[in-house]
Amino acid sequence: MKILIIGKNSRITQFLKEYLDKDFSILVKNYSELINKNSSYFEKFKFIINCTSNKKYVNSPYDVSNDNDYKIAKKIIKLNTSYIFLSTRKVYKPRENCKETDKLKPLCNYSKNKLITENKLKKIIKNRLLILRISNVIGITKKKSKKKLHETFIDVFFKNIKRGIIIKNHKIFKDFVSSKNLGQLVSKLIKVNARGTYNLSIGKKIYLDQVVQWLNFYNPNSYKIISSNKFNLNKDSFFLNNNKILKKTKIKLSILNLRLECKKISKKYFLTK
Repeated sequence: MKILIIGKNSRITQFLKEYLDKDFSILVKNYSELINKNSSYFEKFKFIINCTSNKKYVNSPYDVSNDNDYKIAKKIIKLNTSYIFLSTRKVYKPRENCKETDKLKPLCNYSKNKLITENKLKKIIKNRLLILRISNVIGITKKKSKKKLHETFIDVFFKNIKRGIIIKNHKIFKDFVSSKNLGQLVSKLIKVNARGTYNLSIGKKIYLDQVVQWLNFYNPNSYKIISSNKFNLNKDSFFLNNNKILKKTKIKLSILNLRLECKKISKKYFLTK
């Protein structure tokens, strides 16, 4: 089975390739290398996963000219190639136990655009579409991404720790998934030929102060704790219901695995020079 991943510099590409390489034939290309290709080029791929985006898609109201996924999907309308769309948990209103069937309420341009793309792809790809509403991914890549459209939770943590501060989050909780579990889940979904929409997360209420403690585990340096109330941070709390993806993949996820992943990252960051 041959799989095309779009986005050589994407951190998600690096996470996926590490695990998909074990079971599939993977080709990674940049979006700029593909956008002018004819539809026939994509016939050899069983699945396409686009890990690219652009600043206008992230920050501005929807414009089809900024929608990389839609442009690629248009090229495979008449093919048998399937498409994996990486959406976001932000299409939901922040709350506990968000299900795939819940009423959607995206609040920012990025999440609104993702939902518009979801609906466009459903019309043109139809039963060859797999939509993954992904939560916060915990992981570090072997090589640094040249361009970052988003600051991840880990980005913010390490940026602050370089300044000698840690943010106290006052019982704010969110949902996470380790880069390892991300790769495992996507690999299994491909193997079982899954279609439809799935929440991809650990499906647990994880307090941010817990994650900070795990990521800071091997820090030998002193630091100052500052209340998040002094910063203009996103204080929304949420977690996703992941029963559907667990039932489909039969993969077991746990907070213990997430904690071990965070400590592994901490050790690599603080003790490996």
